[in-house]
Amino acid sequence: MSFTIKQSAVATCIDVSNSLVYKRSPSIRRHPFSPVLNLQNIPKRTNVLVSKPLHISSVESIGKEKKPVIQCNAYEADKSEPIEAAEQVKSEAEKRVKIGIYFATWWGLNVVFNIYNKKVLNAYPYPWLTSTLSLACGSLMMLISWATRIAETPKTDFEFWKTLFPVAVAHTIGHVAATVSMSKVAVSFTHIIKSGEPAFSVLVSRFLLGESFPLSVYLSLIPIIGGCALSALTELNFNMTGFMGAMISNLAFVLRNIFSKKGMKGKSVSGMNYYACLSLLSLVILTPFAIAVEGPQMWAAGWETALSQIGPQFIW
Repeated sequence: MSFTIKQSAVATCIDVSNSLVYKRSPSIRRHPFSPVLNLQNIPKRTNVLVSKPLHISSVESIGKEKKPVIQCNAYEADKSEPIEAAEQVKSEAEKRVKIGIYFATWWGLNVVFNIYNKKVLNAYPYPWLTSTLSLACGSLMMLISWATRIAETPKTDFEFWKTLFPVAVAHTIGHVAATVSMSKVAVSFTHIIKSGEPAFSVLVSRFLLGESFPLSVYLSLIPIIGGCALSALTELNFNMTGFMGAMISNLAFVLRNIFSKKGMKGKSVSGMNYYACLSLLSLVILTPFAIAVEGPQMWAAGWETALSQIGPQFIW
């Protein structure tokens, strides 16, 4: 049992607790430092049932007048913390474990994605089509999930898609730029450059949004920027197109995050459905550009070359 009372009800809390203690052990006397309050002006309360001693755990101030509020918690005899506090700690631990599993799964699948993406680009060097097919596969999976009711269909309107459009544009640019980068340089180099995204996030937020950060944040960017610069200078297979692709991807994803944070407030769409809608809109945006940049003729010629060199397993 846990509840919060104002200072005017402190005496009730203390007297109830003390009365229970006195009934159980008459030899116990009131501590000389126990607070003595005037109960004449305290409104009477009825139908109060207390079966466990109450202990004042914290005193806080709230409101404009900074009136103190005292937190009383009921402790079990064989436990050293409140019942609700123990449940809250357990819930927080479960939440941390779940988030850890999400991070590990995301990291593992990202590694697999990068390896397979690089293998495909080595045999079929058309990053615009590869990016389009990635978005198409993800969109198809979500459309099937919605149709079969595996996932709940999002409730959207024109305003939602209008707000999502700049996010989708930035997402499309970042996705294609990263794929172009991986087609030109090693995957490791691409992701070393992409690890500089926090620096882009801070700089863009500072100069475009006017947000200020502590000095420690700016100092933490020095090793990030220095590491990316050192990697670029010492890369044996350095390619300017690959380097610029990774840099553009960093900037685009930072803008995507900013647009998403500002524009999607109050939208009742789950995280998975939000990303699915983002992929669908990005697919619509990217498809005509992929056709214009590379085109079906190049894709057909590259397909024949890949099948002749690798064989049918290229499709897998």
